[in-house]
Amino acid sequence: MTESEQVASFWKGLGLPGLIDVHTHFMPERVLAKVWNYFDSVGPLTGVRWPIAYRTEESLRLDTLRGFGVRRFTSMVYPHKPQMAAWLNAWSAEFASRTPDCLHTATFFPEPGAVDYVARAVEGGARVFKAHLQVGDYDPGDELLDGVWGLLAEAGIPIVTHCGSGPAPGRYTGPGPVGRLLARHPRLRLIVAHMGMPEYGEFLDLADRHPGVCLDTTMAFTVFSETLSPYPREQLPRLADLGDRVLFGTDFPNIPYPYAEALRGLADLGLGDAWLRAVCHDNAARMFGV
Repeated sequence: MTESEQVASFWKGLGLPGLIDVHTHFMPERVLAKVWNYFDSVGPLTGVRWPIAYRTEESLRLDTLRGFGVRRFTSMVYPHKPQMAAWLNAWSAEFASRTPDCLHTATFFPEPGAVDYVARAVEGGARVFKAHLQVGDYDPGDELLDGVWGLLAEAGIPIVTHCGSGPAPGRYTGPGPVGRLLARHPRLRLIVAHMGMPEYGEFLDLADRHPGVCLDTTMAFTVFSETLSPYPREQLPRLADLGDRVLFGTDFPNIPYPYAEALRGLADLGLGDAWLRAVCHDNAARMFGV
């Protein structure tokens, strides 16, 4: 059985029309090449090699996702310095215009003018944003972002936020900075990437306190991540209770294992078919009107 057949067998067995993956990366080629170079050297950070499983050109990556039965996906882009986000947003808007099954994705950085280009992205149809606190190395409470958060809270647009301290901690990762942000902007619709790895319990606490906070499953529960940051099994009942606010994500193409492993990891949790249907499709379908 091919990998595409394995993935299709999973969602067909649940009675789903396919999958929705809220955490996939499509970027300008030279930016993606730099990301791949980072992962090629990430072994010293984690002690584990990180070979890119889907290191192919863009059209083949799109064919691969569609072959898996992924109905909607994202183009997660993120800047690591000023004067980069608006350019990434322009690329992402063009990508979404020629890729109708991609949820139009945008990003931002704490810099003068951020509110203006985020407003333009929203007006241009952006449906999800990405904030990467580790790579961007910025405090989400930076006053230059206050208007951005307010705008996105008002618009009700979700922001996939890498705020956990895995695979390596940053100055502003962990639940503290995001908790302070949510205290100031309680209506934000944050999607905590990677389940908040490795601070799983603390980010569940934030989700308990803030109904707009969701979690994505990106890389969590796989053999690769369980080796580095095992998910505490005593937290599974809380995860089951939060089933309407957990969304399937993978980090495709930047994963060091086959796509099907992400689905096997979810199934092996034993939380039931209804939970899997919600996580792998229905929650995101409701959020994005698919």
